[in-house]
Amino acid sequence: MEMDHKGEKMGVIYAAFSYLIWGLLPIYWKLLDGIGADEILASRIVWSFLFMIAVLLITRKWSSFIVTLKNLFKNKKQLVFLTTASVLVSCNWFIYIWAVNHDQIIEASMGYYINPLVSVLLGMIVLKEKLSAAQYVSFFFASIGVIILTASYGMLPWISLSLAFTFGFYGLAKKMIKVDSSIGLTLETLVITPIAFIYILYLFSQGTNTFLTVSVKTDLLLILSGAATAIPLLYFAKGAQRIPLSMLGYIQYLAPTISLVLGVFVYREHFSTGHMIAFSFIWFALIIYSLSNTKFMKREKQKRKSIKEA
Repeated sequence: MEMDHKGEKMGVIYAAFSYLIWGLLPIYWKLLDGIGADEILASRIVWSFLFMIAVLLITRKWSSFIVTLKNLFKNKKQLVFLTTASVLVSCNWFIYIWAVNHDQIIEASMGYYINPLVSVLLGMIVLKEKLSAAQYVSFFFASIGVIILTASYGMLPWISLSLAFTFGFYGLAKKMIKVDSSIGLTLETLVITPIAFIYILYLFSQGTNTFLTVSVKTDLLLILSGAATAIPLLYFAKGAQRIPLSMLGYIQYLAPTISLVLGVFVYREHFSTGHMIAFSFIWFALIIYSLSNTKFMKREKQKRKSIKEA
């Protein structure tokens, strides 16, 4: 029992650490402001792959990685899901970097508030999971929030929705891939690394590359973007293995909340009345959704079910 409690405590620390890093990442991308999101993304992918190779060698998982890679080519279904996951997470990274460096941190943070609800929706449609009444209500309020934001913008909040849906579909694809977390992340980056590397070579051939031409500081930031990408993903995986999904659900709001605070108070992005009303509806939706996943609510639901059956 003590070991379980200790493991859960460490799980909370791991998960909170990963979301803390994700929440603070806008600061990192802002340091690369002025560099195209396409070059940052390509560098991020290549250096993430190299970082993960180093992790596999240090943790002595290289042989397992080779075995998994060979098996993957025998299992076409798994290969399709892996490729899909790789493309989706790359699109998500690109949109997020572009949003941060175009002063759209607030809208980007909203995307990650909406994401858990998108994941539940995909679970219902694709995996045929049943939703509770509370989850339907949460969708209703979140939809109102998006409609209000759309009305205040005069257009769809495409950044928020793109981030929410690309990461939601990424999570769905990941659910279909049954491999070790560090090996899985290495495989994801491996799939897209050749394209990213070719694109970097193209930038060099055109003389439009930033890497090795601006400053040592910029070069180091681009190189370390690999670690900045991989470390929170690895700690997230470690945390998710040790704590209940409902607890993870609460912790995941840490990242968009930090990003929202940074956008409003540090980078002074415009936070309108429309933003406030839209966020209020989405926050309310998330409170309902989160409470529906607590142990108390699950026990109450089980009691009502037992009474009906009796």
